Amino acid sequence: MVFLPLSRMRSLLLFICLAATASSWAQTTPPAVAQDRRLIQFSGVVVTGDSLQPVPFTNIIIKHSYRGTMSDVYGYFSFVAQTGDTVLFSAVGFERSYYALPDSLTESKYSMIHVMYSDTVMLKNFDVTPWPSKEQFARAFMDLHLADDDYQIARKNLSPAEMMQRMENVPSDGYASFRNQLEVDNTRLYWSGGYPSINLFNPIAWAQFLQAWQNGAYKKK
Repeated sequence: MVFLPLSRMRSLLLFICLAATASSWAQTTPPAVAQDRRLIQFSGVVVTGDSLQPVPFTNIIIKHSYRGTMSDVYGYFSFVAQTGDTVLFSAVGFERSYYALPDSLTESKYSMIHVMYSDTVMLKNFDVTPWPSKEQFARAFMDLHLADDDYQIARKNLSPAEMMQRMENVPSDGYASFRNQLEVDNTRLYWSGGYPSINLFNPIAWAQFLQAWQNGAYKKK
């Protein structure tokens, strides 16, 4: 009879228990689970469903795991997966979608073009006001001084006094300068060889001057 130390006996019993557990698990595991799945290089491009534009920075993860990758700016991705894996595609503004890798793949590479569709989210209406209470809103509304609208501004700009003032302040353009010079030339040609008339001795001019004086046209404003 061989006597073993207590520590070695504990190690031997632990090894026997682990071997028995592994043997029973292998016998009860279904053939589909016990069979090793093949590793493949899974790659492809993620595009939109309406315009076939690339979807950048799409999260591509194996379902129920932490394995996956992210597409680049052109929507391209590539990572190592296993046959039979279910791949989850998610991106901001798009609906989540799944794709199951076939179990019957014979090659070590598999590529595809995955289409994603836009996800429209309707948000509730929110009324944002700068006043915390109705009383403050009423006080601010009563103190509000509204500026003239476009109609009032147009009426002010089209008033006779405003138009007359603007006309006096606007300098002459090229056509007005040409007409003034043409009138000066015509007057000089008309009185060529003679003496121009002087309104100092014109009774009609004196009558007009006196009438304007009586009407107060020369009073200081």
